Amino acid sequence: MREIVFDTETTGFSFADGDRLVEIGCVEMFNRVETGRSFHAYFHPERTMPAEAQRVHGLSDAFLADKPLFAHGVDALIEFLGDAPLVAHNATFDFGFLNGELGRCGRPLIGMHRMVDTIVIARTRHPGAKHSLDALCSRYGIDRSARTFHGALLDAQLLAQVYVELTGGRQIGLGLVSDTRVEDRPILVNAAPAVVRPARVFAASEAELARHAAFLSSVSNPLWGSEAIG
Repeated sequence: MREIVFDTETTGFSFADGDRLVEIGCVEMFNRVETGRSFHAYFHPERTMPAEAQRVHGLSDAFLADKPLFAHGVDALIEFLGDAPLVAHNATFDFGFLNGELGRCGRPLIGMHRMVDTIVIARTRHPGAKHSLDALCSRYGIDRSARTFHGALLDAQLLAQVYVELTGGRQIGLGLVSDTRVEDRPILVNAAPAVVRPARVFAASEAELARHAAFLSSVSNPLWGSEAIG
């Protein structure tokens, strides 16, 4: 199954209050294994960057000044996303900005049925623990040393590793659990033919029955006799 793990960076917390999406990073996975394909883009927000947001992701007005508008890069993004489920950490936030930008440029919104929220999975798997991306990376031994700022593509790459651990670990990619269609499974052209063995017969032979009867007749006062039982 194809899935897209993604993350966004924004100018603030609420698209409805005028904040905008400035970066998106996406990582493609198939059957919980990264394929090596990714999508990454910066967008001009058509507004100034608040200082508190810049402290989080390091994206300044000067850096974003020559970046395209979201509407100018939306076609490539939609093509990459396709119809795959979209995995994000605190996904309602990312979906809110992604759909806000899509709606603003007249494109169809992404249905909530495609949303996979890893923070919800983490709360179920580890109740009472910390569920930030940093905390989950520490829990699963995932190297986050390159994460000096929040960056959409780096965070998506880290989240892809976390997602694998949250959903069963690397065994998913080893074929222990398969959700692929029959027609998608490989055909083993060099497989050895199956060995068909004859059915085993467990009924006693006449000779075995005779030996058993002779043995029983030699037993005095057997436990199964009526007098012993009574």
